[in-house]
Amino acid sequence: MTHERFEILAQAYGGDIARWPTAERDAATLLMAAEPEFARIVLSDAGELDAALDLWAPVAVSPALRDAVAASAPTPRRRWSLNAWFMRAGVGAGLAAACAAGLVVGVMLSDAPQAPTMDDTVSAAISNYDDLSGLVTLEGA
Repeated sequence: MTHERFEILAQAYGGDIARWPTAERDAATLLMAAEPEFARIVLSDAGELDAALDLWAPVAVSPALRDAVAASAPTPRRRWSLNAWFMRAGVGAGLAAACAAGLVVGVMLSDAPQAPTMDDTVSAAISNYDDLSGLVTLEGA
């Protein structure tokens, strides 16, 4: 066990090795035997914190204070009735239908020109080729 691991365990579990995880106790005992001064310092610091924490106790609350806090708590919300749920669901469905109708109308009214396909371009070039053939002759050259 390293010094750092020993210190971490002492901070987490306190100055009493009996509170430490069983798997860590044997290694901690060996480190304590090998370096008693280091172990004493680390465990005494952790023991001071343990003693301070053991002295702490929650403050007793008077019944009058408990009643005052309970009385000032917000009232629980009223549960939704089935009628109110259907009303909200109807509003949501109506909004969804309006969105869908707007999308359909927008697509139908759009005048977006479509780009000519490759077939249209080739067929237009071939049809105009015959018309231009009379302009170019070898006799005029």
